[in-house]
Amino acid sequence: RFNKKIIVPGDKSISIRWVMLSSLAIGISKSINLLESEDVKSTIRSMKKLGVKIHKKKNIYYVEGVGLNGLNVKKNEKINAGNSGTFARLFCGLISSYASEVTIFGDKSLSRRDFSRVIKPLQLFGVNFKSNNNKLPIKIVGTNFLRPIYYLEQKGSAQIKSAILFAALNTPGKTVIDCVKSRNHTE
Repeated sequence: RFNKKIIVPGDKSISIRWVMLSSLAIGISKSINLLESEDVKSTIRSMKKLGVKIHKKKNIYYVEGVGLNGLNVKKNEKINAGNSGTFARLFCGLISSYASEVTIFGDKSLSRRDFSRVIKPLQLFGVNFKSNNNKLPIKIVGTNFLRPIYYLEQKGSAQIKSAILFAALNTPGKTVIDCVKSRNHTE
């Protein structure tokens, strides 16, 4: 017999995606038990910088979504991803429909990681990138005229799929991702 209560901490990958998706929704979303890791905090700080209202009361986070294309992206915006590779890669897709130049940077560790896995499919949408060997800092110049793509994803990467799905939200037509099995956080 097991007569104990177990409290499981929130999941990092799902917490980051929840903050991003809730930011693009219309209305107020709430989450109980959101993971409060540094990666999730970087995501919250970044979305707040783009005009999303996020606050915590007791153990509940509230996000007041701004809707698709509702982010307040300033000219030459700079976003600090900290050490969150998940947020940084997904953000490349999320910001792809904004014609402003946005620079995403991170800490020393994140700046050594390769971003080509998300740069390549997002370029097919019509997004322009400036980087040093596909590493941070990356300048992203999105477009109001994204085109739908067909993408064969062979790494089994949930980050690649999620970046494509974020970009596809603002793309007219049908985007198709043919992929090997990966985690389905965003789907």
